[in-house]
Amino acid sequence: MTTDTAPQDTTDLKKAEWNVRTELAAAYRLVALFGWDDLVFTHLSARVPGPDHHFLINPYGLLFHEITASSLVKVDQNGEVVESGSISRVNPAGFTIHSAVHMGREDAGAVMHLHAADGVAVSAHRDGLLPLSQTAMLCLEHLSYHDYEGVALNLDERERLIRDLGDKSMMLLRNHCVLTAGKDVAETFTYLYFLMKACEIQVKAQSCGPVYLPSEAAIRTTAEQSQSLGMAARLTWPALVRLLDSKNPGHGV
Repeated sequence: MTTDTAPQDTTDLKKAEWNVRTELAAAYRLVALFGWDDLVFTHLSARVPGPDHHFLINPYGLLFHEITASSLVKVDQNGEVVESGSISRVNPAGFTIHSAVHMGREDAGAVMHLHAADGVAVSAHRDGLLPLSQTAMLCLEHLSYHDYEGVALNLDERERLIRDLGDKSMMLLRNHCVLTAGKDVAETFTYLYFLMKACEIQVKAQSCGPVYLPSEAAIRTTAEQSQSLGMAARLTWPALVRLLDSKNPGHGV
């Protein structure tokens, strides 16, 4: 019986990996479409289905709008390249951050981190993300913080990073970036969108002068309502892929 099922199992895993590759490539291009990219820097990663501790990350040298499913690099938890596309290089700083979350959180099917200006600005704000908008209040219950330690080349930082992330799905890495983690690419990108939108609103609101804060009761109510935030991906992700296909098709090759 094992002989009969093994080929099918292998085929199923290959199909599952290709689906993850396609979704991750779409997420890269969506980041570029929204103007959140930073040349060839920052990273989105996804766990490869199957028993091996492998994950997919961008090749170091491609712009985000160029990423395709086949160009993504497969690496192990030590950062060693298992399978490469056209470019086999990966960014060691990106590996440090992403491997920490993938190794420390079995539920993290995908991890995304950006250097987008408004996100970095809020990460550097003394008070971090403030409850200035409904979007921000939907994020606060899911948010944690990690202090800056320098460019993330020190593997020892992984332990502290995963400790600070805890069971949250969003993080502001102080003076550095925003980060989200979710069960899959769709959920993780949805968290990313909400966090980035909250940061953008905060930067604009504070540039206008004194801000108005909602009541504590309203903040608590919105926090309770935010527990189903990840479910929004069921609606948003198919729409986002349609948007991408109309603007920059070809990610799934």
